[in-house]
Amino acid sequence: MKDRYLDFVNSPFGTSIARSLGLPRPEVLRRHRADRAEFGGMAAIGAGPSPALFDDLMGALSSIGMTSIAHESASGWLPVAARHGAMSGRFEPRARDASASDRVEALIFDATGVDESAQLHSLYAFFHDALRSLAKNGRIVVIGRPPATRASVPAATAQHALEGMTRSLGKEARNRITSNLLRVADGADIESALRFFLSPRSAYVSGQVVTIETPAAAPESWSKPLAGKRALVTGAARGIGASIAAVLAERGAIVTGLDVAAARDALDQTMLSIEDASPSGGAHAALFADIAAPEAPADIAAALAASGGVDIVVHNAGITRDKTIARMSPEMWDSVIDINLLAQARIDDALLARNVLREPGRIVAVSSISGIAGNRGQTNYATSKAGVIGRVHAMAPLLRARGITINAVAPGFIETHMTGRMPFGVREAGRRLNSMGQGGLPVDVAETVAWLASPGSAGITGNVVRVCGQSLIGA
Repeated sequence: MKDRYLDFVNSPFGTSIARSLGLPRPEVLRRHRADRAEFGGMAAIGAGPSPALFDDLMGALSSIGMTSIAHESASGWLPVAARHGAMSGRFEPRARDASASDRVEALIFDATGVDESAQLHSLYAFFHDALRSLAKNGRIVVIGRPPATRASVPAATAQHALEGMTRSLGKEARNRITSNLLRVADGADIESALRFFLSPRSAYVSGQVVTIETPAAAPESWSKPLAGKRALVTGAARGIGASIAAVLAERGAIVTGLDVAAARDALDQTMLSIEDASPSGGAHAALFADIAAPEAPADIAAALAASGGVDIVVHNAGITRDKTIARMSPEMWDSVIDINLLAQARIDDALLARNVLREPGRIVAVSSISGIAGNRGQTNYATSKAGVIGRVHAMAPLLRARGITINAVAPGFIETHMTGRMPFGVREAGRRLNSMGQGGLPVDVAETVAWLASPGSAGITGNVVRVCGQSLIGA
């Protein structure tokens, strides 16, 4: 589905009209492209007292090819850079009218040592000085600690306060800038998360809080982190599911796309296009099943076992049957709960019981912002998607001992054929009521799924990441 307003206000004629009439002008987001460098430019570094992750942060920046400059709050950064043999310098605020070449691509603040609320002033000082120096499509990353791991009430309070700061920055920054918070436990690795949140792959992910609990091994190749992995994607024929399958394959995975028999032509075309675009050294496959059927979990497990098992399971299949609850039939309620929620549990149970999901495995479930904020006329859908989130939270500790992670992505308004059928007013509200002023694309969801499926994300489990452009509705 095309956003005609976005296209118009970014055309030469439309830009002048929007400027003269004072119309809002959301700009096209910079997303990942194979013919463009993923990283580059300069990051400005700030810190509170006793920052703990300078060495890890310097290692990650050096790995992706970004240089750094130190704000006065990060007094220990330059010695760390010298020890790593990295180029660095001191931060100087840019003027409001500074050229694009004079601006930094990222603002990164190490708040791991903030252990009382008075020390939050260090964040004010850094972002007060640095926010206007950030380029369009820039990235803000704040790094803190999980509040529950802090030894005192003041420390836990201050660490929780980082969430409000980070989300507010995302709403103030504009210019397609994203802002996210990483809560990093002692000893956990940050490179995979930094690579995602500093890259164009996270263009529509802002205002999010991700907890990283444990160490993770880096993949053999950051460009193909899923090489040698086998992935199952349900609901893969069209839309978000097709994009997830394509991105997983582009990142190296061998993908089995699953959908109902009625979608055979669409799924065959999707898998053929994936094979043509990103051969993985193995055969991508189409699998047809009605996940609501009693025999489906066993049949899916048997098919995957026959090909050697699976490493990544993406639960994307879902339906809507919209009515206000007073007008909703029992069948409309039951079918949505069954397909969107219960089928996920049945499939996982079958794969885990037969050890078809290999260790260390990844489960990523597609929820929805409707499951967080609710939605009129979608009590069944919102209930099912909130249930997905609840299941992720409950399953994470149970799967941790097996080295399996489970996370959810919660899309907001994504441009698909389904959202294209919405009434005009509802559709436009969904597009504009977020910090980016536009709808997301299926690839935005897919890139987030691929990151959570990566070996480098082994320390991330039980998280829900909204892909909503920092929606102004909901939590």
